Amino acid sequence: MTAPYTLYSDFNCPFCYAMHERLHEMNLLALCEWRGVQHASHLPRPMKPWQGSLGAELRHEVTVVQRLAPGLPITLPPGKPNTRPAIEQAVAFLRCDPSHMMAFVGETYRAFWCEGRDISDPGVLRQLVEQAGGSPEGMDMINGEGRRVAQEWEAAWHVTGQAGVPLIVSPEGDLLVGCTPAEDIRRFFA
Repeated sequence: MTAPYTLYSDFNCPFCYAMHERLHEMNLLALCEWRGVQHASHLPRPMKPWQGSLGAELRHEVTVVQRLAPGLPITLPPGKPNTRPAIEQAVAFLRCDPSHMMAFVGETYRAFWCEGRDISDPGVLRQLVEQAGGSPEGMDMINGEGRRVAQEWEAAWHVTGQAGVPLIVSPEGDLLVGCTPAEDIRRFFA
């Protein structure tokens, strides 16, 4: 059975991480089909440290998330990585081991936003696969079909007309954009 809501999200977005954790705490995550999209596809692999204005922007984002989601465990990462490898790994999980896919998504968010790990690194992804209960052979499941699914997710996200994440689409086509307060989320899912 397909989840009725669609959640578009990017691992390197602190607002997506906060929304993921909020949905999990509210027991609403199971109602969402998670779809990873790159809202900043230009970011490097491997991750590079951010300094100057980019570093200030990252600090500002983390500060805003701390204000929006008090108590959320989050640290300032050294930069932001390209998330295509992590998204494609999530697709591989979805295709070969869907029961562990959301565990991988949660582990990946926390690895980046709590530990500052480079989630574009194949070694880090391999560890996250194992932490989520998958097998290292699952790393080999990233293929043309998985890349095609990731591209379909991205195309469907663009069709919404929204450029930001997180974005939740209801079964009726209504949109919830950004990391919104819990009461707005409850109303949206009611």
